[in-house]
Amino acid sequence: MFLLCRNVAVIKSSKDTRYGLDSIVTHDGAKLPCWALANLSSFKQKFGIDAYEKLDVIGIDEAQFFDDLYEFCRQAADDDGKTVIVSGLDGNYMRRSFGSVIDIIPLADSVTKLTATCEICKRPASFTLRKTQDKQIELIGGVDVYMPVCRQHYVSGQVAVEAARHVLQSHKVECGSYT
Repeated sequence: MFLLCRNVAVIKSSKDTRYGLDSIVTHDGAKLPCWALANLSSFKQKFGIDAYEKLDVIGIDEAQFFDDLYEFCRQAADDDGKTVIVSGLDGNYMRRSFGSVIDIIPLADSVTKLTATCEICKRPASFTLRKTQDKQIELIGGVDVYMPVCRQHYVSGQVAVEAARHVLQSHKVECGSYT
């Protein structure tokens, strides 16, 4: 058997502090050391030019949080000859484009869209239902904030969330402000 050794570096957004900054961690606890960065354009300098030249593969986790994702991936793959593996959300909890993950699809040699398992019915879950009332687009959290759901449960869940918001707003108007 022939084994090919590859030089690999993994990057994640410094916004994701859930399990510390020095590693990416799967939801079941597997860890991989990484570089936590605010932007990808600083990677080559921080990693070191000589070390960067020796890299074969660059992995990017939580790619939706990098504003410079497209340009970095284009340059690393096209100009520098790196294999770039990107992991990130293509849509937010409202099913709108999230970051520039969708923008890099035309650069890709291949795309694999993974799904979770719906927490309600155990079918494939392509959507994320936010459990909180927060409206901000970037809200980093785990199972306390988000739940993977199938289309049916996303739609019915959104209806329930909107109904709850309406009831809360009505209660606020009737009873005055509360904390």
